[in-house]
Amino acid sequence: MDREFLDKLLEQISVSGCEECGQEVVKSHMQPFSDEIWTDEMGDVICILNPESPVRVMLSAHADEIGLLVTRITEEGRIQAIERGGIIHQNYPGQKVRIHTQKGIVYGVVECSRELFKQENLKASDFLIDIGATSKKDAEEYVSLGDTVVLDAGVRELANGRLAARAFDDRIGVFVIMEALKRARERGCEIGVYAAATVGEETVKNGAYWSSTRIQPTAAVVVDVTNCTDYSRFPNPAVAGDVVLGGGPSLCNSPLASKRLNKKMQECAERIGIHTQREAASARSYTDADEIHFSNQGVPVVFTAVPLRNMHTPGEIADMKDVEGCIEVIAEFLCSFTEP
Repeated sequence: MDREFLDKLLEQISVSGCEECGQEVVKSHMQPFSDEIWTDEMGDVICILNPESPVRVMLSAHADEIGLLVTRITEEGRIQAIERGGIIHQNYPGQKVRIHTQKGIVYGVVECSRELFKQENLKASDFLIDIGATSKKDAEEYVSLGDTVVLDAGVRELANGRLAARAFDDRIGVFVIMEALKRARERGCEIGVYAAATVGEETVKNGAYWSSTRIQPTAAVVVDVTNCTDYSRFPNPAVAGDVVLGGGPSLCNSPLASKRLNKKMQECAERIGIHTQREAASARSYTDADEIHFSNQGVPVVFTAVPLRNMHTPGEIADMKDVEGCIEVIAEFLCSFTEP
């Protein structure tokens, strides 16, 4: 695994609808490994192997993350914002933030008081971000309407090969599909591989649909994260099944997932000695698969996930063994894929 590539991806601020920084990293890194790279008006990036092949397997992972979008600057120079995606509002008061502006990163702190934590139905519009400005005019020298905001959290090494970071959801998926393409290339994969870093999944899910309609895939593999059930936030595993950190990539029993592709993915894992886990979904997956499946004349999909603790927080935790397993299973899938 290319940890430098992963760390650089995680460092970027790519709030939903404003994914340009992360996508530039993908394009730059993948140039030597891709036969072609497509982009579109919305900012999707599709790295392609063997574009001449009539068999096209789409790999999809979303490049966007949850965060805030600046909407107003008060007379006192405080920044106000709205949410982009499913933030957990209680994570923000008293925390340091990074604001992505055209002039670079501006740092701030979300104002906090005991009374704010007692407030019912806390909303992003209740936040006031202090960047140190003394007035509205002063703040406007640093921040503009439409700038994006994320919590100021770096990548931290934990015990046993585990990492904590902001935006594993789903920057880790983007990393997985790009690494899988690279390994498939090394191993002589002959089918067309279209690794799509998509935009907008946390909000409008336009990127997956746009990408699929352009690729016209034979089949699609969607990579996202999934909630672990081995920690206190999810005490009842009956909802989706047991998923543990370090237990291997997860496959999903879902009405959206192709049983044939699920079986093939499982066979690939067994052939190369990768342990997988199974979760269940009763309806849509809330991933890119939901849009890809219904695009074109219908696309068979399978989705695999990296187990994650503390999703949508600044301290998301992933196990790099699960990440490695996910890369290897997908690379094997691509190298052995044949049409039905």
